This record gives sequence, C-alpha cells and structure tokens, in this order.
Amino acid sequence: MISGKKRNSTFWYTENVELAKLSRKGQLSIPKRLLKALGVEGEAYFLVELAPEGGLLLRPAGVYPLEVYTEERLQELLAEDTLTEEERARLAALAR
Repeated sequence: MISGKKRNSTFWYTENVELAKLSRKGQLSIPKRLLKALGVEGEAYFLVELAPEGGLLLRPAGVYPLEVYTEERLQELLAEDTLTEEERARLAALAR
C-alpha cells in the first residue's frame, strides 16, 4: 500500500473501490457493502448518468406512487377538509 492506495497490475485504486459485475443482460450487481453504506435495501431505483470522465454515476432515486384525482374525488377531499366548530374555536383562541 502506497499513500492509502493499493497497487494492482493494471491500475491504482483506493480502498473504497469494489468490483461490480455486468451480466450479459446488462444488469449491474452492486456490492452489498456499498448498498448498505447508502442505506439501500431490497429493490431500489437509481438515477444513472454518464460522468464527464467516462464513468457511470449512480444516485439513489426516490420513486413515489402518483394518484390522479377525478373531479368527484377532489370534491370529496375538499368536503373532508373542513373544520368542525370545536376546531374553529380552538384556532380562534390560539390566534388571540
């Protein structure tokens, strides 16, 4: 080891580097240690970007379900979004 880097017959690398395998189907297996360090468990989505140096940049992506509301459902939600008399009184008391 020379100044925190290990010597490989092909290249120099830091101790944080892990080997990942690309399958014939184009699937990349990311080492568990790296996934654990990112807090990623089970199935997950990543944003993949081509880095200027020619490498790949992977970032965990948040994917959330999206609900599209019909006009009827919007009216239901608005009807439920009203204050009771008791809630109005408590808010009025807080505002004083």
